[in-house]
Amino acid sequence: MKVSQPSLAGIRPVESDTLTLRVYRGLRDFLMAGQARPGEKLTLRQLASALGTSPMPVREAVRRLAAEGALDALPNRAIRVPVMTQSRFRELRRIRILLEGLAVAEATPLITEEALDRLAALNEAFTRELHRKRPDLGRMFRGNKDLHFTVYEAAAMPVLLGTIETFWLQIGPVLLLSLRMRTEDRLRYPGPDCHDRLIKALRARDPAAARAALTDDLMWAGDLILSDGNLPD
Repeated sequence: MKVSQPSLAGIRPVESDTLTLRVYRGLRDFLMAGQARPGEKLTLRQLASALGTSPMPVREAVRRLAAEGALDALPNRAIRVPVMTQSRFRELRRIRILLEGLAVAEATPLITEEALDRLAALNEAFTRELHRKRPDLGRMFRGNKDLHFTVYEAAAMPVLLGTIETFWLQIGPVLLLSLRMRTEDRLRYPGPDCHDRLIKALRARDPAAARAALTDDLMWAGDLILSDGNLPD
């Protein structure tokens, strides 16, 4: 029996980079960079003004981010950065260790020497900023994120990478808290050492050691956030 094919004449070509997609990416980067605090309320009008656009593409981008768990849509067109509890944070950390550990292990035999040199430069810059008297927390956060995602992208697993990004969207608003520490705590912060171990393990093509270094990094930063009392039970 011959099956009739559906008519596609009514489908209109789409632009490769629509305004809604650009707004979504802008909001995603804003959240992943820890620029909004957990529980902070925003409005469509505020976001549209900051992005220099109308509320319509912002509304569509917010709807997508809400579906990904990165934002809460409230009545009266209000938006809230989700409140992060200690139990939710612990759950997200456990999942991140599994997913990001897999990405690190898969990246180990694939990552290039050029990427490894970039990781070393990123960690050196992160360490210098960490030890400044008044460090730029935003710069530190971006450097840390770039370092991690340079490794994850090397795994060449786009589905896994997208899933990891979704978790960073949820965790981003609290990650910056791990860098808000007293001077004596900053000087003892083992993040740069964990990064250095990770880079050495990647150079040695040792996936188990690379995964262990990443796990230590996520555990230590997470423990710092949990111990500062900013997350409700």
